[in-house]
Amino acid sequence: MQPYELSVAAAADALRARRLSPVELVDSVLDRIEQVEPHLRGYVTVTAERARRSARAAARETADGRSRGPLHGIPMALKDLIDAAGTATTASSRVRADHLADADSTVAARLAAAGAVLVGKTHTHEFAYGLTTPQTRNAWDGERVAGGSSGGSAVAVAAGAAGFALGTDTGGSIRVPAALNGVVGLKPTYGLVPRHGVTSLSWSLDHVGPLTRTVEDAALVLSALAGHDPRDPGSLVTHPTDDRPPRGTDLTGLRVGVPGNYYFDHVTPDVEAAVRRAVDRLADLGAHLVEVEIPMTRYIQATQWGLMVPEATAYHERTLRTAPDRYTDDVRILLEAGELLSAGDYLRAQRARTLMRQAWQQLLDEVDVIAAPTVPTVAGPAGPPARTRGPAPGGGRGPAPLRFAPPPPPPGAPTGGACPPPRAPTARWRASPTPTYASPRPPTSPECRH
Repeated sequence: MQPYELSVAAAADALRARRLSPVELVDSVLDRIEQVEPHLRGYVTVTAERARRSARAAARETADGRSRGPLHGIPMALKDLIDAAGTATTASSRVRADHLADADSTVAARLAAAGAVLVGKTHTHEFAYGLTTPQTRNAWDGERVAGGSSGGSAVAVAAGAAGFALGTDTGGSIRVPAALNGVVGLKPTYGLVPRHGVTSLSWSLDHVGPLTRTVEDAALVLSALAGHDPRDPGSLVTHPTDDRPPRGTDLTGLRVGVPGNYYFDHVTPDVEAAVRRAVDRLADLGAHLVEVEIPMTRYIQATQWGLMVPEATAYHERTLRTAPDRYTDDVRILLEAGELLSAGDYLRAQRARTLMRQAWQQLLDEVDVIAAPTVPTVAGPAGPPARTRGPAPGGGRGPAPLRFAPPPPPPGAPTGGACPPPRAPTARWRASPTPTYASPRPPTSPECRH
């Protein structure tokens, strides 16, 4: 096994036992990047010299007995929305082509303090506003999409071109490319990982989280990232002190919810079979399976888009007016669509989120976790735009790869009150033929009478 193939935990053990040096590990990963980048194109920027300097510093520190923990000397990558001082943060867009970060984001600073070694910045779908990361190819099949928007990070980890990577997730952008490239992607609880210094897509939905090869690795990285930062208004004040899972495979007493609706609707047979096998394996390990019903499914997609689209447009408002031609067409059209949604649409989506969150909290009183597919189908073909819209529950149409990603609503996210207004007007998008966005109209809760 080559050093670049090691998990974070295994590499940390080898570094601690001095069977491997940080310089050897980083050199192995940089060699791997040279080997795979011509056809995978996961990186915007490779910071090879910076990485080698950091690796030599880590080697000196470990030789002196000064270990910073399990990430010390581990090569990692950052999605190109995340600032690292002295490197470009382009968001994979011409809009940010000349943007050089003058300070570290909170997460980059915490990883540097933990001794992790930055090897580069990875591609995103422009400003994280898309499903495919079109510059990048799937790590296992170069004829297929990587998934988005953290496609570069997922591909780098899957291909051994990073020990771990960070991505961002607003509507599935960590979890979807993780699923399509066979790695672990974690969208942490809202507010657990600070977002200061990270380019936003939708401020009330954005999360930063790790992509790794194992669940244990994800827990190790999360432990280094989590913690309050007053510069992020959504940051939680408290967090768990140790996120690592216990050793062993006895799951006795764990209540695993298996959805009887929504998550297995319109799923391809191979995806469903793989998930069912995994659920059976959980039962073999002692978990108690509980069939559950996912609440308010007909409002999930409308609520997600009713929040994300106007927030994204507000973030880009100035540039959209002064330099719209610098955006790719697909992103520009979505940003323009956000200008057509009313304040009422946005507030109804906020209120729908409140009701949805309450329903999910009741659901999670019954079970500890929910086992379900991340995506309804395998990675689609690369090249010309792949089919990214598919059947949704209730006969609607929605972004097929992201259909399962929005719920549950983030527990710490801002809300707009529990009572929805009685009517839900429709805004029409500027497109041809003209699709419609119908703002959600959830059922009235018992205390709300209109």
